[in-house]
Amino acid sequence: MEILINYLQQFGNLNSQQIELIKSKVTSRKTTKEEFYHEAGKIPNEIIFLTEGIMRVCYYNHKGDEITKYFLSENNFLADINSYNQEIPSTEYIQAITDCEYFVLSRQAMKELSATIIQWDQIIAKITAKGLADKVNRISPMMTENAKERYENFLNSFPSANKIPLSYVASYLGITQSSLSRIRKDISL
Repeated sequence: MEILINYLQQFGNLNSQQIELIKSKVTSRKTTKEEFYHEAGKIPNEIIFLTEGIMRVCYYNHKGDEITKYFLSENNFLADINSYNQEIPSTEYIQAITDCEYFVLSRQAMKELSATIIQWDQIIAKITAKGLADKVNRISPMMTENAKERYENFLNSFPSANKIPLSYVASYLGITQSSLSRIRKDISL
């Protein structure tokens, strides 16, 4: 639980009573490898803070192909923020790549924390802004890089890349699995 509290405190000061309130609202959960934490078509009613493992966010395009949008590792919040905020069905799936452990804040818990902790909404806004900036910083370079550069940058920015199946990495990079195999072979030479 301390890892979550330490993360939150990077975005705002919390006193001991507020920390205890947050701890009382958080539950712990696990999802096993390859299991879906969230499925498209459902309205997300909670936000999670990943403490162990890797998850991926994916969707199906108009052809029915599964596309990996991004991966998330430990010490990060995860939610389909648009669907969560608007209370509409999500278009994305969230799947555990490895066994995962995480803390859960339900919608009701978030409302109670917002009503009780004066700076809670500011803390969440700062975390959301950081998450969006991180996403843009991941995606923007991919628009101008070739496949080999995208893969090398992915390896540099995602230390746990070796735990992710190559089919998911290829989908994320927007290339075929055979192209990824050639790139990996070229890099290892």
